Amino acid sequence: MWNYYKQLEYPVRIKTPNPRLAKFIISQYGGPDGELAASLRYLSQRFGMPDQKSKAILNDIGTEE
Repeated sequence: MWNYYKQLEYPVRIKTPNPRLAKFIISQYGGPDGELAASLRYLSQRFGMPDQKSKAILNDIGTEE
């Protein structure tokens, strides 16, 4: 059993907002070359693998992304 608390681990104080940097960071997570896209590519490629070892490797990589 676990409890979920919606709070940050460390407090975040933004002194000078930088919209260009924020746009770049967001694109790294959700853009076409971002982490989410890479993860989904690995996880969808595992279904076409011939043996269990290569499926397991792609599953681990996709989960880590």
